[in-house]
Amino acid sequence: MTKFEALGLNKALLNAVTDMGFESPSEVQEKAIPILLDSESDLVALAQTGTGKTAAFGFPLIQKLDHNSRTTQGLILSPTRELCLQITSEMQAYSKYVNGLSTVAIYGGASITEQARQIKRGAQIVVATPGRMKDMIGRGLVDISKIDYCVLDEADEMLNMGFYEDIKEILSNTPQDKSTWLFSATMPKEVATIAKKFMHNPIEITVGAKNAGTNNVQHEYYVVSGRDRYPALKRLADANPDIFSVVFCRTKRDTQRVAEKLIEDGYNAGALHGDLSQNQRDLVMNAFRKKQIQMLVATDVAARGIDVDDVTHVINYQLPDEIETYTHRSGRTGRAGKSGISMVIITKSELRKIRSIEKIIQQSFISKSIPTGIEICEIQLYHLASKIKDTKINKDVENYLPAINEVLEGIDRDELIKKIVSVEFTRFSNYYNKTKDLNSSSDHSSSATNASSNGSVRYFINVGEKDGYDWMSLKDFLRDTLGLGKEDIYKVDTKDSFSFFNTDEVHTESILSFFTDFKLEGRFINVEISKNPGGDGGGGRGRKGKSKRRGKERDKGNRGKRRDRGASKGGSNFSGKRRSKKNRSDFF
Repeated sequence: MTKFEALGLNKALLNAVTDMGFESPSEVQEKAIPILLDSESDLVALAQTGTGKTAAFGFPLIQKLDHNSRTTQGLILSPTRELCLQITSEMQAYSKYVNGLSTVAIYGGASITEQARQIKRGAQIVVATPGRMKDMIGRGLVDISKIDYCVLDEADEMLNMGFYEDIKEILSNTPQDKSTWLFSATMPKEVATIAKKFMHNPIEITVGAKNAGTNNVQHEYYVVSGRDRYPALKRLADANPDIFSVVFCRTKRDTQRVAEKLIEDGYNAGALHGDLSQNQRDLVMNAFRKKQIQMLVATDVAARGIDVDDVTHVINYQLPDEIETYTHRSGRTGRAGKSGISMVIITKSELRKIRSIEKIIQQSFISKSIPTGIEICEIQLYHLASKIKDTKINKDVENYLPAINEVLEGIDRDELIKKIVSVEFTRFSNYYNKTKDLNSSSDHSSSATNASSNGSVRYFINVGEKDGYDWMSLKDFLRDTLGLGKEDIYKVDTKDSFSFFNTDEVHTESILSFFTDFKLEGRFINVEISKNPGGDGGGGRGRKGKSKRRGKERDKGNRGKRRDRGASKGGSNFSGKRRSKKNRSDFF
């Protein structure tokens, strides 16, 4: 018996589960599905975005409906058009092997007559945004007076968006004896009011602590002066070459302004806010899902309903007015079992808000420094070397090799590598050479992390995301391999093919000694101390000065490691002016 079969799902749903490649149910699915299948109880489920809530209510709903009846039996309310369409798509995938089941999406910005026509043809499940559903009820275009099940998905977000009165009116048109399932990431008083008014002794399940953030997300804050927010944002992007992020601003005006400045400076960015037309929103979201946009700048309202599993970073350009909203922001990353990072750019006067958020999410923030120019140059160069190493050779270049070899005649291998890398390094260093330290001096702000400044040592290690590591798994690997305590490894930053981490200075000698000639699955793992004063870069000494010559076998597979780490597809053009209107990844 499979894990999903043990939950009580029927054959048709299990076939769909197999097709979608689901192996094990998430925690919210394990808790909710048996309850919803075995009883007609109301349910309140508190779980973070991205934990599999759609399947948690979708599977039981599909299994319990009468597929032979064409009347509307299930209503799912969601806060935004994007989420409405996504839930509809997932419900259709879940019911792939259920003959006669129809799910219809009802949302603003599309033809209301066409949506009414689809319902009239027969839709057992209607997925709707509150505004459009209220409109259709008022026009007599939809009948929900006989539904058996009502699902309120992302209930807190719907209420934060001002849909309280709409939801009350919609629910007043539904039968008293229906089952109501409420799913929410947090439990503010408005959600509790809805539960009390429209639900009957609901069973409550909680995944994690109430209002708490997911453990898959690392929370970081950076203290800068108010005028340095935008330069700080750019540096955080440049220090994370493969960034795929949502950047949150408080207002529509700031959202548009920051997005325009990023685009002007050559970043793949886009804006998402309420002043955009539906067509503009669709174009931006499609580009974001295809990763043509790496930095989506959004307001909280516009970002609700974004459901993209691969977001690597959430950047809080400004903290939200309501502290609870931070939980939703950070929930855009660390989804579907993956890890993520939530960054907050703040001024010294906002430090108290960090403490308030920590209490709500029940997790601690890590105080970090905005990377210095030399640290960014180093990261970009390592990434460039990685890209060069992994680039597939275009056979057409063979025709040009004789002439190229003549041009490069007399340059040995080491000299050629230096010249190739210098092309980019010169641009990086010219751009960042005279830039200032953006970190605001504060007792709370992390300063330089090298041994001479505060007893913490920054290390480079030549494994990263390509090797299957994220910041959580790399931290666990280092801790277990070195036999250190839980808090001895910190400030772990994983990049594509390399990473950085910190320990206290007392562990330095044993770490370097341990990783001398250390192999993992036949591959040398190289750990070095960072040369950079700021401590967030790599390079420098490693393997006690013996790393360049360890015999022919090692030289064959690992020669030039210190020179072969490089810049990124997310990097910038630093020839005085940044690239614009060009995919930054095209440069490499």
